[in-house]
Amino acid sequence: MNRRPLIYVDARMIDASGIGVYLKNVLSRLISISGWNFIVLGNQAILSKFDWLKSERIAIVSVSAQIYSLREQFELARSISTEASLFWAPHYNAPLFCHVPLVVTIHDVAHLALPDIFRSFPQKAYAKTMLTAVRWRAEHIMFDSDFTKNEFEKLVGVPAGKQSVVHLGLDDSWRDIALRETQKEKFIIYVGNMKPHKNVGALVKAFDSIRDRIPHNLLIVGKREGFLVGDHTLREVFDRNDARIVFTGPVSDEELHLQVARAELLVLPSLYEGFGLPPLEAMACGCPVAVSNRASLPEICADAAIYFDPTDVGQIAAAIISSLTDQDLAQHLKKRGLERSATFNWDSVARNVHRIMSDHIM
Repeated sequence: MNRRPLIYVDARMIDASGIGVYLKNVLSRLISISGWNFIVLGNQAILSKFDWLKSERIAIVSVSAQIYSLREQFELARSISTEASLFWAPHYNAPLFCHVPLVVTIHDVAHLALPDIFRSFPQKAYAKTMLTAVRWRAEHIMFDSDFTKNEFEKLVGVPAGKQSVVHLGLDDSWRDIALRETQKEKFIIYVGNMKPHKNVGALVKAFDSIRDRIPHNLLIVGKREGFLVGDHTLREVFDRNDARIVFTGPVSDEELHLQVARAELLVLPSLYEGFGLPPLEAMACGCPVAVSNRASLPEICADAAIYFDPTDVGQIAAAIISSLTDQDLAQHLKKRGLERSATFNWDSVARNVHRIMSDHIM
């Protein structure tokens, strides 16, 4: 009788905002549909919080090595037993010394594509080294979007193994809230981190330029700390809009759902996105979206968003005004958003990942 496949998963980033969402949604479903055994690597205390990891088919192995460190290569390699059938790395910091088939998910190659923003030589050198190694070492690379796949081929090279584009999914909780009677309120929302390529400063300046033409506030889901460092012009903008630009700080998933559903518009001004979940999440709960015309966003949002050049503050401001004042446009965006977001679901993602892994199990 054949033994049950044993899949190793690096889950150290399960609490991260982007990769963590991906990991939790895919891994939980993969465990459910596969019948495989799993060794899940990461922080024991964090991983033990998830009920779907409490199964006789799953063992949690503590790996404390820091993300992007040299130590992680040795610690991950030591963790892999000779019984392993496959290793899944949900990020490009994959274990290059493992002796089993390696499947890797690449979310973006921002460190190589944006040298003017990611200026740290050690970070760029690490990213280049690891991405190049993954190109040659991985049996299969999964990309979040056609855009990311094309960027990888342009900046790193064509993978030696197989490759697939597997779009991300949406949790049903986003759609469920759209079914409730959610009263819209007079605010615009931004969801995401404050990294430079997110371009939040341009959104703040665009809002400032039209603040006398709209009654809306700007709600930024995240922390204000560190956002103003190095830009005195933004400090002046905040001084003028002290009561109208609001940082929420950390929020629960439930509160995030409610805030997005209540907003009249979500704006994502990113210069670079490997996929971009916030616009789809907003669409799913009936919130119109205005997004950058860069990177993967046109691929993901299609005709369900209004677009702008993220380097042009005037265009961002015009898109906001149009979305808030043209009721026909707002209703069109809401309708197309609900339709577009319905085509993305985590069950489909997990089935695709299961199929890919099945082809490479040793």
